[in-house]
Amino acid sequence: MAVANNGNMSFVCFGGEDWWYHNQAHIDMQLMRRFAKLGTALYVNSIVIQKPKLGQNGKLVQKIVRKAKSIFRGLQETDAGFGVYSPASIPVHHISWLRKVNEKLLRTQLWYANRQLGICEPIVWVACPGACDVAVKMKKSKLVYQRTDRLEEYPNVDNQTISRYDRKLKADADLTVFVNKTLYEQESVQCRKAIYLDHGVDFDMFACAEQNQEVPDEMKEIKKPVVGFFGGIDSHTFDLALIEKVVGLLSEMSFVFVGNASSDCSGLSAKNNVIMLGKKPYEQIPHYGKCFDVAIMPWRQNRWIQACNPIKLKEYLALGKPVVSTPFPELEKYLDVVYQADNAEDFARCIKKAIEENNPDRTAARRKKVENASWDSKAKLVLKTLFEK
Repeated sequence: MAVANNGNMSFVCFGGEDWWYHNQAHIDMQLMRRFAKLGTALYVNSIVIQKPKLGQNGKLVQKIVRKAKSIFRGLQETDAGFGVYSPASIPVHHISWLRKVNEKLLRTQLWYANRQLGICEPIVWVACPGACDVAVKMKKSKLVYQRTDRLEEYPNVDNQTISRYDRKLKADADLTVFVNKTLYEQESVQCRKAIYLDHGVDFDMFACAEQNQEVPDEMKEIKKPVVGFFGGIDSHTFDLALIEKVVGLLSEMSFVFVGNASSDCSGLSAKNNVIMLGKKPYEQIPHYGKCFDVAIMPWRQNRWIQACNPIKLKEYLALGKPVVSTPFPELEKYLDVVYQADNAEDFARCIKKAIEENNPDRTAARRKKVENASWDSKAKLVLKTLFEK
């Protein structure tokens, strides 16, 4: 497989997600789309860092099957302009002697993939700390570490090992990229060089969605008003208990959820005014979102969320939609265009208020808030900072 080389730069990104199965809005994927225009790029699907959880055999088998399918795809070219590869690895980061075996296995596979693409001394981008040992030892021109989440807080990982990877990457990287201001302020001193980047948004794609007459068939018959959420419903981020209460308080409204759910949502989906639509292709998300009357972010209050900066916030605002969210630090600079709620009763009141107060001026203000936060501008800033003396 060959990806057209439009320049003389090359990139290898150890991604935080799987290109074939996850939402393609993530920062590492978005930036690789831009970097690929400068040369050749390889996106390495996420290396497993979670320890096997044998008590959930059904979910474990499902994950193994999904990962196997990704691995057996081999090296593939994508319409994003870069190659995607899923190396085989084993989740043994917590076992020292097996870590070395894993490292050798990964290095051999990456050598093959890079050779296929003609990549030599690339800029190496690390979004998954599980790639630390391989990335640090790779022959490369620059090393960039993407510190966008507290992955040491991720469910079922070895906290000490992931924290050690994190410290090593911050110490070795030519640039560490933060998207959370608080995390940047706390940890930039640990880095050789650091930047607070913030997240970007595909502004035109979301802002122009309403101009397209396309409406997903699944949305056409849903009773208004529609309260919507797109993205993953995961136990460490999404407050299911809170949103179940909100749904009960607003029985006259329809609640639509677009995205995969790793949590048990049986209680939520059983409610008469809840519609679970599952995962949709990234390019279709704006057409679902434009049908929302209010967009929501019901986050749990934990250390993970304290360090988060959801891309969907900017996507909601680019759509022009009223947003109701539970609090987190990065939300503070958007409180002039977002409704914040601390509990289920406040959340329900804010949803009603958002619908009542919505008007064209407020829609325009929300879009204006994020119109300059394009992914193109973020990619340029990263490269400028990386190469400046």
